[in-house]
Amino acid sequence: MTTGPTDPSWARARLHVVTGKGGTGKTTVASAIALALASTPAHVLLTEVEGRQGISQTFDVPPLGTDETRIVRLPGGGEVVGLSIEPKAALLEYLQLFYKLGRAGKLLEKFGAIDFATTIAPGVRDVLLIGKIYEANRRRRDGRHKGDAAPVYDGIVLDAPPTGRIGRFLSVNSEVADLARVGPIASQAGSITRLLESEQTVVHLVTLLEEMPVQETLEAIDDLRAKGLHPGAIIVNMVREPLLDDTALAQAREGRLHKASIRTQLGEAGVRATPELVDGLLEEARDHAQRIDLEREQLALLEATGLPITELPALPGGVDSGSVRELADLLVPLFARHAAPPAGPHGDTDRVDA
Repeated sequence: MTTGPTDPSWARARLHVVTGKGGTGKTTVASAIALALASTPAHVLLTEVEGRQGISQTFDVPPLGTDETRIVRLPGGGEVVGLSIEPKAALLEYLQLFYKLGRAGKLLEKFGAIDFATTIAPGVRDVLLIGKIYEANRRRRDGRHKGDAAPVYDGIVLDAPPTGRIGRFLSVNSEVADLARVGPIASQAGSITRLLESEQTVVHLVTLLEEMPVQETLEAIDDLRAKGLHPGAIIVNMVREPLLDDTALAQAREGRLHKASIRTQLGEAGVRATPELVDGLLEEARDHAQRIDLEREQLALLEATGLPITELPALPGGVDSGSVRELADLLVPLFARHAAPPAGPHGDTDRVDA
């Protein structure tokens, strides 16, 4: 189910950043979004930056490396390519691209300078991770990074850091641009900032209908908006339908469920209706009603943001490649409708590049 605006501002997005509090199913949802976009059909890059190999586990494929690897091909011609971005490899690539260090870069790695640069300064690490995604977004099918050719990827999905640090992660290039006023670092940081702040980039937030994940989601939305970034959709994951209708929920909440009726139904099911069992069921029904009340309160808070909200059901059998495709089917109406148009004759979708 999807609620909220029917024409969100992220209709032209090509870079879909997915964040969420730990335990909300962020990687599962990012994978489902990538499949939904690929169904248009499209060529989609699905990336991760936390080194957990969550994508490979979701799709049951070998661990991803620093090379882009196809992990899914859909019957309609769309495909998803996976990439696990590693800071050290990204820094070596950056040094070669801008400073032509060649073997000197390998020597820096040998003496520990690369590890030092990517661990002692978290900001540098984040710049490198985002820079790799920026490069993939710019790449054209003729092998260049600008020009009239269509982009290599019609869409990019980033399984990003959690909501607690997503604003900092996405704004770090703006801080670097302020520090480095000239040179290739300043140029690239400025270009990345323009991409992230443009309509090509949206940040989707994954949450559960629980107080802490919802509160972090609301705080992240405020932080993103304050930094000039664009929140996209809220994906409410692991939703379970109420076990009782509204009338029964009201009765359970107030302790008015009819004991005789419960005993009768238990007997019809072949279960001995002891007083302890009936009282236990009444207590569980009351807890369930209070849980539904809490979830509805949290949903109302999310609806107040004005963002599109999509609910995904809990997967009773756990997460695997098949169940992720089921979730993707539910996301197709939202994401396929807002898939980025192909690049125009003059590379219209890449105008933010420096």
